Amino acid sequence: MIRTRREEAKRSALKAAPLPNLRHALTMMLVLCLTLLALPLRAEEKIIRSHGISAFGDLKYDAGFSHFDYVNPDAPKGGEFSTWAFGTFDSLSPYVLKGNAAALSSVFFDSLLTGNLDEPDAAYGLVADWLEYPESREWVTFHIRPEARFWDGTAITAQDVVFSFEVLRDKGVPVYKVLLKDIQNVEALDDATVKYTFDPDGPLRELVTTVGGLPIFSKAYYATRDFAESTLEPPLGSGAYELLAVDPGRSVSYKRRDDYWAKDLNVNVGQNNFDVLTVEYYTDYTSAFEAFKGGAYSYREEFLSLLWGTAYDFPAIEKGWVKVETLPDGRPAGTQGWWFNLRRPIFADPRVREAISMAFNFEWSNESLFYGLYERTDSFWENSDMQAEGMPSEAELALLEPLREFVPETVFTEPAFVPAVSKPDKVADRRVLRRAGKLLEDAGWTVGDDGIRVNAKGERLRVEMLNDSPSFERIFNPFVENLKRLGVEAVYNRIDNAQLQEREKNFEFDITVRRYSMSQTPGNELRGIFGSETADVQGSNNIAGVQNEAVDALIRVIENAKSREELTTAVKALDRVLRAMHIWVPQWYKPVHNIAYFDMYDRPYTDTPPKTALGEMGLWWFNPEKYQALKDAGAIR
Repeated sequence: MIRTRREEAKRSALKAAPLPNLRHALTMMLVLCLTLLALPLRAEEKIIRSHGISAFGDLKYDAGFSHFDYVNPDAPKGGEFSTWAFGTFDSLSPYVLKGNAAALSSVFFDSLLTGNLDEPDAAYGLVADWLEYPESREWVTFHIRPEARFWDGTAITAQDVVFSFEVLRDKGVPVYKVLLKDIQNVEALDDATVKYTFDPDGPLRELVTTVGGLPIFSKAYYATRDFAESTLEPPLGSGAYELLAVDPGRSVSYKRRDDYWAKDLNVNVGQNNFDVLTVEYYTDYTSAFEAFKGGAYSYREEFLSLLWGTAYDFPAIEKGWVKVETLPDGRPAGTQGWWFNLRRPIFADPRVREAISMAFNFEWSNESLFYGLYERTDSFWENSDMQAEGMPSEAELALLEPLREFVPETVFTEPAFVPAVSKPDKVADRRVLRRAGKLLEDAGWTVGDDGIRVNAKGERLRVEMLNDSPSFERIFNPFVENLKRLGVEAVYNRIDNAQLQEREKNFEFDITVRRYSMSQTPGNELRGIFGSETADVQGSNNIAGVQNEAVDALIRVIENAKSREELTTAVKALDRVLRAMHIWVPQWYKPVHNIAYFDMYDRPYTDTPPKTALGEMGLWWFNPEKYQALKDAGAIR
């Protein structure tokens, strides 16, 4: 628990040696009084009681709101939504390191607060009826709704919330230990009231929503089960969906519970409309597409440009059975690229990493392989106002100058780094490759007699590039060939998805592909991706192994930003530093969603989805008339 400075002074005085006489006692009392008077009085803080909380400014929705604006409150319930996932799974436990969890398996659990698609900065009460906190946000008290229930009918209590926090911190995936390190104490004040107390020096702006967004588990259920073990046993949850069927590695289905305790709550109105959610698994993008054409599942967002550019002309589209659409995406583009394992000595010199990056000819790839559908990614916050551009602003410099010794000098002397632009007519742009070769020579890697670069010790410059999809080979192979032209002994290794996940968890790779969806309000999740404390934590999201004091300091500034303007400035500064460090080979993005689906669904928006997500599984609904028409036409099984 946090104690005030007065309390600490009092405790220190009471711990003094026994008083030998009354005069000594009076003297000590006088010293105590003078000490307390010398301490600055903290003004009484206003205690805020609210139905929600926002990082910056006011909430959009007032207390007692009926539903979020972007939903159809009268959306009918029923039918099935089916989609696909890549790879495999062997667990229904998404919160532990062991096993590979099935898609959507977090759907079992509710949390104290829930977000919405209108406000990236806000959260509203779900299990919590209301919350109270001081203006400083050094603590928060959640008051649990009396009707909140697990599926077995038992009440969700403050003791369950405390248990959930502790088990995630102690046995959950490593990122939780990092996210939750600034929680000093959590206690159940009574069965319906739980209080979190935070480190005053922690990221107070977002800690309330961090703990409010944690899944809530039944303490009684896990009294006889080990939370840390992966399992296919359906867990006891409190959410809108429970397990319907599971075929490990192949498919998983969830069914909506008619008795879901929060089905009529304002934050859920117009959502959770499908009776069944199904995910079919495939180990190849092309085979998954062929299955979609045959009606094996009903909804697909297309990420493979080859298919989007050439294959969406099959009979079901021509007959109007399948709808094909391109919708705008207002979120930051996914941070996708080939990531270097900085734990490897061969990548210690940033010139080596930059040279390898230059061997990827995006311009040729986009014209020859991607049908001109993509744009080159250069920022970790591409497609947002948080992307660094040009030279650093005065506000950015105010953050960067004190960190100068920890960042590349180019941060101050050159515009924000952008990848080399190659000619699109040939896969090998000799001009760019010559520049890359010069970087390797400057870094001490010279071409040997066999054409492979070696360092002063005679060690070969060998890199292994991992991949788990045959559809990606056409992109990897030209990249690998260019690396060989540079004198790099580049090896392309396609392994299965389960092997890839295990090797990434244990950092047993040189270069791998990873995509992160960056928050519109970045905060302490950045510790898990770029923070030094997670660089060597098995299974962490810091896949590159970034360990840099300037990066850590900028993340702390982001966490503690008091306004959107301060946040944007700090994120730009971090973006600028990370790009100058050459920790990845950025790939590509498109500021749209390319989607296709069998025409059996309706949705609450027409051309423009909510800014933060499409919301298809949560907002769309099943149309039985359309479904029957497709069935009568033989479009679906």
